[in-house]
Amino acid sequence: MAKVAQGALDRAQELYEHRGLRARELTAQGSKFVGYLCCYTPAEIVTALNMVPYRIQGGVGRPLKHADQYLETIMCPYVRSCFDLAMGGEYDFLSGVVIPHTCDAMHRIYDTWRYYIKPPYSRCITVPHMTHQASFEYFQKELEDFQHSLEHFAGRSASEDDLAGAIALHNRSRALLRELYELRKREPPLISGTEVIRVLVAGMTIPVQEFNDLLRDIIAEVRERKPIPDSKPRLLVAGSEVDDVAMIRLLEDCGASVVMDDVCTGSRSFWVDVDPAKGALPGLAARYLGGITCPCTYRAGKAAERFSYMGDYVRDWGVQGVLLYTIRFCDTYQLDAPEIIEYMESLGLPVLYLEDDYIMPPLAQWKTRIEAFLETIEAKKQE
Repeated sequence: MAKVAQGALDRAQELYEHRGLRARELTAQGSKFVGYLCCYTPAEIVTALNMVPYRIQGGVGRPLKHADQYLETIMCPYVRSCFDLAMGGEYDFLSGVVIPHTCDAMHRIYDTWRYYIKPPYSRCITVPHMTHQASFEYFQKELEDFQHSLEHFAGRSASEDDLAGAIALHNRSRALLRELYELRKREPPLISGTEVIRVLVAGMTIPVQEFNDLLRDIIAEVRERKPIPDSKPRLLVAGSEVDDVAMIRLLEDCGASVVMDDVCTGSRSFWVDVDPAKGALPGLAARYLGGITCPCTYRAGKAAERFSYMGDYVRDWGVQGVLLYTIRFCDTYQLDAPEIIEYMESLGLPVLYLEDDYIMPPLAQWKTRIEAFLETIEAKKQE
């Protein structure tokens, strides 16, 4: 029997707590990192050109020092936090930045980032807000243009084989993450929601092959656990960007088990593979536009049709309650919130809706609401 690598979760925690440290080490060795915002960025194209995609994150709990001079205070606080860190030199190891136009805040920050931070490479990818056939054709052309611009910057071309190899690497990463999420179906789950967030964030900061190796070790390590049975309420967290453990840890400290998520840094970013049979760019366009269930892209149908995939999560992961989390001033998520709440309540699930200002989350206020919410779930279980 192969020896299980020890300390894989500790390594993920180290990468989580010291974000950017590994990237700086590799940059000093000659690697090029391309930062990106939003899971609509086709990371495979970056990988195919022997560069490393790095998901830019904000700083929960870190007051802004620079952003208020350049950005409105009523703008998405996650975006403002990312820009603030960049202005402070947090991302000076990046060789470029890619920002999809998924909302007005993203489009505005692209122009501001390019003008004030002046990265060697920058690109805005326009993402259609519809899913008609013409949308996929347009998006494929947008990805072609992105590839050509990145090839010009890299000084080399990415062949179909290069793209196919990158797609295979990233699909393997997605498969490993889904395998890790399967371990959350257990009663109790073998891995906590807090640990999962650390693993996800760690993976966004290192090369994909390095992350795949780490994931294999983490899965082996987690499978060895012998958890003590409990009956904690099992929660699904749905909504906006979650790249910090503070809220998830609070939920679990209050007595919940976070067993599944539908957030853009979680399952939404990896649940669907790229189909290699379609060809590289058609497959990428189909996966990123058709396989990511973000409210920035309109999908026709009633709530039961639009959110049925979350109903599958509820059934398969034994979810007993839903935390709907949105970041302040995020119109796309907040417009969807009433329908998500209605849909989840139609499944018989209680829903707690929290709105966050991201930069300084009101954890003390949330604690009381979360405890009352968990009591509601416990009472429902007794009925």
